[in-house]
Amino acid sequence: MNTTRPEPTTPDPSPAPTPAPATAGAGRVVLLTTSHRVAPGLLSWPAWQALRAADRVLCADGAHPQLPYLREAGTAVDEAAPTAEELVDACAGGRTVVVVATGEGESALTDGLARLAGSGRVRMPELELLPASYDLPGARLLDLVQVMDRIREECPWSSRQTHQGLAKYGIEEAYELVEAIEEGDRDELREELGDVLLQVVFHARIAEEDQDAPFSIDDVAGGIVAKLIHRHPHVFGDETASTPEEVKEHWLRTKAVEKWRASVTDGIPLAQPGLALAAKLTSRVRTAGLDVPLPQAPGIGYELLALAARAEAEGVDPEAALRAAARAYRDAVRATEGVEK
Repeated sequence: MNTTRPEPTTPDPSPAPTPAPATAGAGRVVLLTTSHRVAPGLLSWPAWQALRAADRVLCADGAHPQLPYLREAGTAVDEAAPTAEELVDACAGGRTVVVVATGEGESALTDGLARLAGSGRVRMPELELLPASYDLPGARLLDLVQVMDRIREECPWSSRQTHQGLAKYGIEEAYELVEAIEEGDRDELREELGDVLLQVVFHARIAEEDQDAPFSIDDVAGGIVAKLIHRHPHVFGDETASTPEEVKEHWLRTKAVEKWRASVTDGIPLAQPGLALAAKLTSRVRTAGLDVPLPQAPGIGYELLALAARAEAEGVDPEAALRAAARAYRDAVRATEGVEK
């Protein structure tokens, strides 16, 4: 073979190869992708049409969750992992081959097909990527549950955690979420929402192991769904509400019936920050229409109680207002120190 290269100044007399177009005679390759977050067998109608019309259906993973359902529907599936060249040959004569993609995808196959197409010397079949199932909204939550389950079983730290041990992290993550909201940082907001969600899923996973009263993340989700529907009769029932005040009235009325509370103060967590606690108490009193004067006594605590009540009456969150003032003070301190924000 002559391996001598022409001189740089000598043009190549042969024309550049023209890529061979895909033709009907070259056949068709359909790469069928599915979501593992959707129950196997729930495929789109175009996917079923492609499978039924195919001359051959291939899948490299013999344990692919779709295979039993495809075979039950009368679709023969060969367990094979052809190379790009073999797949092109299988399509010769206008044949259609459907490749059911594995969970890891078919990068080696698609890369090989791209190289063949780029060579311009192979009659390429028509190539089609056909999504057979799509993720539903919220489907990635299933991934979170699966990941949490594995971490709980295999991680030396996570496997030993308890509700009591994780409680402080729930408080910390809630405060970090509030900070992200107040700072207006969208990236931080998304991350902190994820951290709060992790706390919920983590506690639910621990709860599954309780010997006396176990429950799962599905029980948690089912409970809040039922509560939301019950407390929104203007959305899911026959009642009407056209203002936020009417919505709040519906919420409080149904909540009172659910909880059978003897006092408007029942259910208020006393361990929350003081300003928030004071504002919550005064809000409950005002909403219930009770006339309960604030206690009068010397001391800064009672002065703060009065300020919190005033803030709540004016529609101001005293905790948020104090944090904003504290951040302004922090910035002033850093400016005095010559430190950038």
